[in-house]
Amino acid sequence: MQKIATKKAPQAIGPYVQGMIVGDMIFTSGQIPLTAEGELVAGGIVEQTHQVLRNVGAVLQEAGVGLEQVVKTTLFIKDMNQFQMINEIYAEYFIEHRPARSCVEVARLPKDVLIEMEVIAVKK
Repeated sequence: MQKIATKKAPQAIGPYVQGMIVGDMIFTSGQIPLTAEGELVAGGIVEQTHQVLRNVGAVLQEAGVGLEQVVKTTLFIKDMNQFQMINEIYAEYFIEHRPARSCVEVARLPKDVLIEMEVIAVKK
């Protein structure tokens, strides 16, 4: 097992790592819309969704893969009424490659953000 650590995504805010590489599999921790400096991105669900996807991309890049190697995503969102807007932004990042996905509405997320995302990717 190998830890993933990059300064291009926010540092863990608890006792965990940004991600792990296990064989050919990459598992990211949940990414919330913090900048690499640890600041909550300004704006609403649009800005937060873009930041989360940028953070996921940065962690994957550190592991030597990209979004095209993602096989599964899990989205945790504060308001299912925002699902359509989230989905439109998500489609900008997963254009032709479409991984399996789960999306659940939750009561609360760390730092009261609107969205969190974790992924599983495979090295080719």
